[in-house]
Amino acid sequence: MPELARTPHKITFLTGAAIVIANMVGTGVFTSLGFQVLSIQSGFALLMLWLVGGLIALCGAVCYGELAAAMPRSGGEYHYLSQIYHPALGFLSGWVSATVGFAAPTALAALALGTYAKSVWPDLQPRWLSVTVVLLLTLVHGTSTRVGSRLQVIITALKVVVLVVFIGAGVLIGEGQPLSFAPDAAGWRALLSPAFAVSLVYVSYAYSGWNAAVYVTGEIENPKRNLSRILLAGTAVVLFLYVGLNYVFLRSTPLAGLQGQLEVGFVAATSLFGPLGGRLMGGIIAALLVSTISSMVFAGPRIVQTMGEDIPALRFLAPKSRAGIPVRALALQTVITLAFILKPSFQGVLVYAGFVLNLFTFLTVLGLFVLRWRQPHLPRPYRAWGYPFTPLIFLGLSGWTLAFILSEKPMESLYGLATLAVGGLVYFLTTRLSVSPAT
Repeated sequence: MPELARTPHKITFLTGAAIVIANMVGTGVFTSLGFQVLSIQSGFALLMLWLVGGLIALCGAVCYGELAAAMPRSGGEYHYLSQIYHPALGFLSGWVSATVGFAAPTALAALALGTYAKSVWPDLQPRWLSVTVVLLLTLVHGTSTRVGSRLQVIITALKVVVLVVFIGAGVLIGEGQPLSFAPDAAGWRALLSPAFAVSLVYVSYAYSGWNAAVYVTGEIENPKRNLSRILLAGTAVVLFLYVGLNYVFLRSTPLAGLQGQLEVGFVAATSLFGPLGGRLMGGIIAALLVSTISSMVFAGPRIVQTMGEDIPALRFLAPKSRAGIPVRALALQTVITLAFILKPSFQGVLVYAGFVLNLFTFLTVLGLFVLRWRQPHLPRPYRAWGYPFTPLIFLGLSGWTLAFILSEKPMESLYGLATLAVGGLVYFLTTRLSVSPAT
């Protein structure tokens, strides 16, 4: 019987890459372009947004690969920041992951799924569809890691195939809008504007998930070898998909038709294939978002479970089922996700989530320098390619984005900082509870 409990299903390279791709390709790429074209009208600058966002994600994946190989344990930023800086900072990162990092994006993906589905079936109640999908996927991932892994690979493969076909059809069928993608003076001015930096928040949010596999490091087969390959392969695939998708969106649809639209994919598909084709694509995109929700439901609870192992006051979140599934942490994330679904503000939540997530990825990549300085002899089976330039590129671009969010979106930034303040209070109380019996 103990033998049965000690042999949980291991995540292969293919499943790990599927988790990364599914985490990334979701709400952001199908919704954020409508917000970007409100302030940027240059085709060159709009495509550069997605190239720069992809560069940031690739540099981040390179850096996380070294950290994950040197410190192979589930938990992601929570584990790295606790070890590199201080347990308090690690707790704040885990707090953000539990409250915003996975629950908010899961809710946004579920809401987008409901919105796209309503474009196909107007009588549908999108919010209750969102709730139903989250609960069903929670049930699947709470029952079996093996079944959840297979489901993830299948629906992610379908997602990639459908998007490649859509990009190819868009290039072949689309008539082309009077929008230049060549660099020009107006495009370079847009590239250096505050609007570009703020729009990069939406793009960074769309790319968030490039680090998804580090949250399940302890469950990956041979993580010291596979994890860096998973991060880089998944991120590279998504970079090509994102640039191709946004090129098709912009080439097929007038900017005025995209401005402020949440269902960008539906609008572009309608321009390309007509109303019937648009409704069909809307339904397909809704189905594809199941993959995104599934991957977040799978990965997020591992952080909370790891926190439960380390912090006595949160020990009730640490237990796993006999199948190795953190069922209590999974239930907690589901409750928070449902709260976001039932009281949403889509654009505000997107910027707010983007701000706090960027903050902790910034600190984690900075920790690469700190760890090399403090522990130069720590075994590193994988070293960040292009060091120190890759982490410096990531830090420079991410820091630039964070500075502009603070100045251009102060309310969302304050919400993010307030979340950290509440997390700090929770950390203080939990550590006090942890030491009080001994005093």
